[in-house]
Amino acid sequence: MSEIANNSYDIAVQPSGRAFTAQAGETILAAAIRSGVGLPYGCKDGACGSCKCKKVSGEVTHAHHSDKALSADEEAAGFVLTCCATPHTPVVLESRQVTDASAYPIKKMPVRVAALTPQSHDVMQLRLQLPAADKFRYHAGQYVEFILRDGARRAYSMATAPHFQDTAPGIELHIRHMPGGKFTDHVFGSMKEKDILRVEGPFGSFFLREDSDKPMILLASGTGFAPVKALIEHMQHKQIQRPTVLYWGGRRPADLYMDGWMRAQTAAMPSLSYVPVVSNALAEDGWSGRTGFVHQAVLDDFADLSGHQVYACGAPIVVDSARSSFTAERHLPEEEFFADAFTSEADKL
Repeated sequence: MSEIANNSYDIAVQPSGRAFTAQAGETILAAAIRSGVGLPYGCKDGACGSCKCKKVSGEVTHAHHSDKALSADEEAAGFVLTCCATPHTPVVLESRQVTDASAYPIKKMPVRVAALTPQSHDVMQLRLQLPAADKFRYHAGQYVEFILRDGARRAYSMATAPHFQDTAPGIELHIRHMPGGKFTDHVFGSMKEKDILRVEGPFGSFFLREDSDKPMILLASGTGFAPVKALIEHMQHKQIQRPTVLYWGGRRPADLYMDGWMRAQTAAMPSLSYVPVVSNALAEDGWSGRTGFVHQAVLDDFADLSGHQVYACGAPIVVDSARSSFTAERHLPEEEFFADAFTSEADKL
């Protein structure tokens, strides 16, 4: 490998052998996305830790990031966050979750608000109509970013599988209201049908690894259900019959805002099971199902995850707790844990 004359740097990824070039001042992740190399990532803001991988050689500088995403000890041990690491030399990384060359092109496009449908007191189902002449391709589980007028961005996962684009060019998103949030206040306040918005995507490395036949645990908290819904629709469309259990956690039963839809899917898919879990049920909820933390329900049900894949999506604390406990206590191989942590603006501080 070598430094190129215009101050760009070769980046190599082991053990896949994939390679790409980062321009001067460009983060490793931005260069990988531009080059179509599928490194794992989530928030792209140094908050979630999904892009963390081992640096075998080379020198990088990190921009501001959360200590929860990369601690000083981890950085000293040679780990990097590719979303905020800028190389100063050629770099060799070790990352087992490098996807093949099937990444779809990232594009910016206008979208029209087709429908706003409340699913609970703080979750809005937002349906967007896409340009009919320009097919939008993505993997189930990926996300788009809204580009706001001031240039700020907000990321939301597609809650529909991509095959629906063939008959109705549009996507479904599940937006949780964060009071005081610039974008979600707008969604729950002044947004109306036929409004025009601007999005860019697809992004993310959270999608089904179809080259495996391992049984799966799907783990979702809150609106982390959105990309999981897309995965389930995709599995149904492709007639994927791997044994699968969805654990969906919420504070109150109403947080499981598509519980009826989920129960209907289990009736239609014999290989799919569903375990709803509520952490803060009140007497008036009349809840008689599982209680506690959603990742703990998995620990209670499985003594050994060494032969499984896990797909986890939702709040960072849920994803992080699942990752650490499943690998340390239930022997889940680290490379079989796939995640998308839903970071808020507060998580990025």
